[in-house]
Amino acid sequence: MQLFKFTRIASGVLAALALAGEAAAFTISDIRVEGIVRTEPGTVFSHLPFRVGDDFTPEKGSRAIHSLYQSGLFRDVSLSQDGDVLVVSLIERPAVATIETHGIKAFDKDAVEKSLRDVGMAEGRIFDQATLERADQELRRQYLARGYYGVSVKTTVTPLERNRVRITINVDEGRASSIADIRFVGNTIFDSDELADLMQLGTPNWMSWYTKRDLYSREKLAADLETIRSHYMNQGYLDFKIDSVQVSIAPNKSDVFVTINMTEGEKYTVKSVKLTGDMLGLDKDLESLVTIKEGEIYNAENVKNLSQAITDKLSTLGYAFAAAPANPVADRENRTVDIVYTIDPGRRAYVRRVNITGNNRTRDEVIRREVRQYESAWFDSDKVKLSRDRIDRLGYFETVTAEPKPVPGTRDQVDLEVNVKERPTGSISLGAGYSTSDGIILSAGFAQNNVFGTGNSVSVDVNTSKSQRTYALSVVEPYITPEGISRAWDISDRKVDLDELDVADVTYETRALGVSWGIPFTELDRVFLGGRWEMTSVDTNENSPQRYKNYKEQFGDDPMSLALTLGWSRDSRDNSLAPTRGVYQRLNGEFGLPGLDIQYYKLTYQYQQFVPLTRTWTLAFNGEVGYGDVYGDTSQFPFFKNFYAGGIGSVRGFNSGTLGPKDYSYTYQGDTDADNLGGDRMLTGSIEVLAPLPGGDRTLRIFGFLDAGYVWGYEGVPMSGGRYERQDVSLSDLRYSTGIGVAWISPLGPLKFSIAAPLNEKEGDDVQRFQFQIGTGF
Repeated sequence: MQLFKFTRIASGVLAALALAGEAAAFTISDIRVEGIVRTEPGTVFSHLPFRVGDDFTPEKGSRAIHSLYQSGLFRDVSLSQDGDVLVVSLIERPAVATIETHGIKAFDKDAVEKSLRDVGMAEGRIFDQATLERADQELRRQYLARGYYGVSVKTTVTPLERNRVRITINVDEGRASSIADIRFVGNTIFDSDELADLMQLGTPNWMSWYTKRDLYSREKLAADLETIRSHYMNQGYLDFKIDSVQVSIAPNKSDVFVTINMTEGEKYTVKSVKLTGDMLGLDKDLESLVTIKEGEIYNAENVKNLSQAITDKLSTLGYAFAAAPANPVADRENRTVDIVYTIDPGRRAYVRRVNITGNNRTRDEVIRREVRQYESAWFDSDKVKLSRDRIDRLGYFETVTAEPKPVPGTRDQVDLEVNVKERPTGSISLGAGYSTSDGIILSAGFAQNNVFGTGNSVSVDVNTSKSQRTYALSVVEPYITPEGISRAWDISDRKVDLDELDVADVTYETRALGVSWGIPFTELDRVFLGGRWEMTSVDTNENSPQRYKNYKEQFGDDPMSLALTLGWSRDSRDNSLAPTRGVYQRLNGEFGLPGLDIQYYKLTYQYQQFVPLTRTWTLAFNGEVGYGDVYGDTSQFPFFKNFYAGGIGSVRGFNSGTLGPKDYSYTYQGDTDADNLGGDRMLTGSIEVLAPLPGGDRTLRIFGFLDAGYVWGYEGVPMSGGRYERQDVSLSDLRYSTGIGVAWISPLGPLKFSIAAPLNEKEGDDVQRFQFQIGTGF
């Protein structure tokens, strides 16, 4: 047998022509492949530059070996001749069986695995030492970007049976490097403390354990430098520049020192603002948008905002990709600047399609019915913004974006790409407990605001104890017609035993059934019309307070009422869960119709406004007023319709429902505590300053607040004829409180915690400084 063997030498793939001078070309009668297990023979043949019947030459053998090595599938390749049969001998590279990581705590495991896949290292792939080294370097790079300068990464490759390997990555993270000092050089206009306050990065403080702002990050530093630059540019320093940035690490690899060198320059004022380019004959409309005045200090943010205002105006007319870049022309001798806007509207575009992505659970139609930018219509940025806000107000999504994308191959078409990121919209709660007053307490609840992705809401509440028992079911259908008419059903049975609460020897039970319809008449406004049937049974005895006996004497054992419900709401908030701008108003009326036992009416009005102070801080106002009375032969406002104030839903720092008139005329079993009566007049209000906590969840927010409120009604001692003396409404009765708190729309439902200090506590007030709420509320 004559042998021609070709091997890989040094860095290249060369044909080692053994016996080259003696070998002669031969005609290949067959090709035999040896040594393959996972690789298909067809893959091998695809790399060979010859076939059966071809003449073999050393040059062709060299090309074959080169191609097989380049495939990355083999670590050894050789060719030999067995008569007129060419033998291709191969040794396959091992496959990666498993990748194990140990010691990684600073990163999410899925994120680490994704970064390894990005550089070609994944289970099932062919093992390559160079790829492993790239994976090692990528992991180190991620740690260094997070400030872990003392990290140690060791990789081990363990051979397994069937030509496989196990890759083990052991990481000793060490301690994350902390910023020991940030130094500014060259600043004279703003002191170092003021500049440091602008940065995300900073030296350690009492909140560093949560904010992690003391952990060095290259990306955060780049963002901070841009923030500092913007701060100077907004104060008129057009020539400001950052000359250099030095980041040094102490020998212990735990302390980082940052030095920022800058040149502040001089302050500039605006000399003129000019609009040039194609203004489409809208000169007056566009010039009316100019709010930058001659002589004022140059402000880069105002310059950018005017550019945005011009493009927004044009985009409402269909010019989806209009541009109005600003060119500041500086006169350095006089320290003035001419701002020239060059307007390019581009071509007018219409929307070809509205594409919705990201909704794995919510049906397309639930999102699409909120979209006000229609297909085949001219693009309108106002309608796009309205669509985005309406989708966001559903409360089903963490984030919502709506962006136009040009259609390839066209000049006048765009697709509106609506992308959502879903959030949990349901909660289930089961509870059991025991108290000396209530005995065994069982509770269960279910709430789903997006049942099966249909947009319908269902909630069930069951609560049983010795003092209170509740069964309630409510269903809301937001679209029973294509026009957006909604319908809400609710049925409930609530029983309260005041005896078990040590309040009074009275038990009452209310059964109710209601239905209402909501009718939209603008994009923001909706009116409500419905009816509600109620029957409230009051059980008294000789030990019961007189006011409950009087009620039962007038209305009987099982008085019923049929109420007409009317309402109106207007909602311009950008989000219903964590709004940062907009106004919400609601007016509700409930009127007990004549013909049944109780004739009454009850009105409430609520006003909320959210004002963005910065990109993160929001100022919120909330006020609510309530008024109730009776008419006809009814002499007493139903006590179960009273308003109540106090607690985390109204005036924090005071116990829930305790503000307002009290009944001191009755003591039960030696208890001298007064009975909180509630009232038929109510006024509450609050001011909050809110900001999201770091972490990416915009619904997790910290807030400070100032609350005020009170309830007025009837005094506890009856006058002649069974009537009670009404309190005069006086603003001097208002109670005030202030404090801080945290709110979060958690997977278990809305949570709110607050710590409050009453500002004008009076005798008889029931103070409760720490409070929490599970459920909705301002």
